[in-house]
Amino acid sequence: MVRKIRAKLVLRLRAEGLSGRAIAASQRMSRKSVTAVLEAADTASLGWDDVTEMCDGQVYELLFPGRGEHESVFVQPDWDQAHREMARVGVTLKLLHGEYTDSCAAAGEPAMGYDRFCKTYQRHVLVTGAASRVGHKAGQSVEVDWSGPTMELINPTTGEVSKVYLFVACLPFSRYGFVWATSDMKQDTWLRAHVAMFEFFAGSVPRIVPDNLKTGVVKHPREGEVVLNDAYRELAGHYSAAVLPGRVKKPKDKASVENTVAHVATWVIAALRDETFTSLPGLQAAIDERIRGYNAEPFQKRPGSRTVVFTAEELPLLKPLPQVGFEISRWVYGRTVARNGHVVWEKNQYSVPFAHIGEQVDLRITDRVLQAYRGQERLTTHLLLPEGSAGQWRTNDADLPAGEKYQPWDAARVREWASRIGASVVVVINRIFESVPIDEQGLDAALAVLRLSRRFSGERLEAACQLALAGRVRSPRYAHLQPILATGQDKLTALHQREDAVDEGGYVRGADYYAGGVK
Repeated sequence: MVRKIRAKLVLRLRAEGLSGRAIAASQRMSRKSVTAVLEAADTASLGWDDVTEMCDGQVYELLFPGRGEHESVFVQPDWDQAHREMARVGVTLKLLHGEYTDSCAAAGEPAMGYDRFCKTYQRHVLVTGAASRVGHKAGQSVEVDWSGPTMELINPTTGEVSKVYLFVACLPFSRYGFVWATSDMKQDTWLRAHVAMFEFFAGSVPRIVPDNLKTGVVKHPREGEVVLNDAYRELAGHYSAAVLPGRVKKPKDKASVENTVAHVATWVIAALRDETFTSLPGLQAAIDERIRGYNAEPFQKRPGSRTVVFTAEELPLLKPLPQVGFEISRWVYGRTVARNGHVVWEKNQYSVPFAHIGEQVDLRITDRVLQAYRGQERLTTHLLLPEGSAGQWRTNDADLPAGEKYQPWDAARVREWASRIGASVVVVINRIFESVPIDEQGLDAALAVLRLSRRFSGERLEAACQLALAGRVRSPRYAHLQPILATGQDKLTALHQREDAVDEGGYVRGADYYAGGVK
């Protein structure tokens, strides 16, 4: 590269009265260079007043037109097309250079080397202001996060103000943004926001880049594997994606969404700050309108807008969405299988294969079904009982072994057990079933009474029932019978009954005594 003479400085110093020799000595220039500048200025009739407002490069170009510019002998690729190709999956500068040299060889034209090719491409990227796209491939990743700033809803009846959280997503290649309003930041909400995001984009990507929040990432050690939340891993698998969280305390690992969060604060929160919203759907509609404007806003340093780049270049590369939408689930860990072969969830019983009695299983609960897992193995599936139900049973026949003792409990089986203990127990059990609308609602109370015979014996339970029935409570239950047995009141009643049975006839002396036989 030719070193340019500081021609403007030379003209200024001559205007200040310095000779050519003095200028060369003071500025450490060669006398030949100073003479060339002065001769070129005299030939063009230029003085200091003529070039005062010009920059150094303009003065040099005016005095020495064409000097120092060398046209490359190599064929120049279409750098704009090369930059678009770099955004596609698997495309590298090495590949593009190979295709470039092949085309030059076919045309019989000189091709630049790989090093010059890379440097020229980098210069083109910086000049066009498109450096932000370097390193991002179209349709390869999406960055997600919660917005720090929040919004508000006002209850029109009570005037109560509730906080609204904003889920933000961004495709780094096109910077296409998505915002979803929620009432909380729980795990179910986090997953539903992802489902809404993929539906908004009309496709999925191989990588999801979140923060290290607990609803998605259980543990992110400095060394070793990242431990993900099971439900979040399931969602990613459903959309054929992998969760690759950014490093802890490294926000630049997801710089695109961090930048979008900042823009959302201006385009959404600030723009809607003077409006009042009373419902989440109404707020979401207003947010959608603002986000459409945000995505359609032209870039400052790139041609087009987020919507244009997304529609033209990124949308065709997204993976198609699954035919069936993802079903939101939650996991409950470490539930013990009881001796009756069931686990409890929301006060209801669900069967598990009897071989796992006494073991701990994990429950996966969706809006419709409950599934029991042992490690990665799914053991059983049940339709979820309606919300608000209690004391209900879901039993798969295949989960329990054959045999009468393992059959489900019903009213007939309960009464048969009571009949083996005693008549008073039968009365108590019958009155329990009479006190409920359907027999199933009385099963738990009846079994609680009968199980007292295992602890205190059948005879004592019979005596306790007899004592309880003699009182004012028409339908005695466990709460009435257990204190009687615990305090031993049934034993005192049985003892009094035996004494009454002995004294019932009285003590009568024999006839000989009254006949004078006794002396």
